[in-house]
Amino acid sequence: MSEQEFVLNFSEDQLPQSGKVAWSSPSNIALIKYWGKKEHQIPANPSISFTLDHCKTITELHYNKREPNPNFSFEVLFDGLPKPDFHPKIETFFKRVAKYVPFVTNYHFTIDTKNTFPHSSGIASSASGMSALAMCLMSLESEIRSSQGPSTQFDSQSPYFKNKGSFLARLGSGSAARSIEGTLVSWGAHKDYKNSSDLFGTVYGDEIHEAFKNYQDAILLVDKGEKQVSSTVGHNLMHDHPFAQERFKQANTNMSIMKDILATGDLEAFIALVEGEALTLHAMMMTSQPYFILMRPNTLEIINRIWEFRKTTGSKACFTLDAGANVHLLFPENEKDKVYEFIKNELVVYCQNGHYLCDNVGRGAKQL
Repeated sequence: MSEQEFVLNFSEDQLPQSGKVAWSSPSNIALIKYWGKKEHQIPANPSISFTLDHCKTITELHYNKREPNPNFSFEVLFDGLPKPDFHPKIETFFKRVAKYVPFVTNYHFTIDTKNTFPHSSGIASSASGMSALAMCLMSLESEIRSSQGPSTQFDSQSPYFKNKGSFLARLGSGSAARSIEGTLVSWGAHKDYKNSSDLFGTVYGDEIHEAFKNYQDAILLVDKGEKQVSSTVGHNLMHDHPFAQERFKQANTNMSIMKDILATGDLEAFIALVEGEALTLHAMMMTSQPYFILMRPNTLEIINRIWEFRKTTGSKACFTLDAGANVHLLFPENEKDKVYEFIKNELVVYCQNGHYLCDNVGRGAKQL
């Protein structure tokens, strides 16, 4: 699909006067990391992620028709309270998507949103938040299209609806492109991934070994506060990074390796690749100019405990990290009891206020 195919044409009389739509959309955890982007939110390298299930954003979009105006009109509620901090990001999002959903200038929106997990603490809250908002806009688009005549081409289960939803979400937050569907989603064109695209995320369509079915993710909350350096700033620092080009080559190579791992169920190779990718992501942060560190002492304590646990028990649990201090502990479903016992006995002491989240792979965004 090309960008032009996502441009909506409509007439004023097709616009509903008012209404409400609601979606939930999950976060995701990248196995191969995307770090660095080109113009128009295009990734500098492809990535692949597990879609999560319980860690999600729930967004209601209330819309009321007004006279068209190039200035966007919206208010944001987070957990029921006004959240002006979100305005600049959503304003930027509306500017980017207005070409493709031009009705955004015809409405006043109330965006009522909440998370099931701590905001801005390295659990990809922008991914779940922007994908939920993008899907709300797609539902409004679907209603507008319905006035043009019945069609299943544009309903919420159609490839067009999901691809455009991912396309719009990407313009709000790159990783949001991977939150629309599940359980494994790639984003970024790659020769070994059929139908892969820089424009939107695509469900991994090749063989997946039984070992990766219903994979588990325990998110150990080392630091629930705001990150010192935003992901947007971190991505931009890759433009002049001395190791950027080698990193992009490595990610492409690792995407090919991951494809073989997913087919064979080689968990030892999965562990090595996923943990290496996590540490490489943070190595890019620590070697940028200016450099920065998002890991905390307890992040390293947890990593070392995981390594020791694996060595002494033969467990196939491994860690990964997003752009933050928190640790995602990934493991097969058949180790669930053993790993959660390990968390309670050894890891919870390193979590802020003893908090951690229990999650597993999910199927993506859902209309409510």
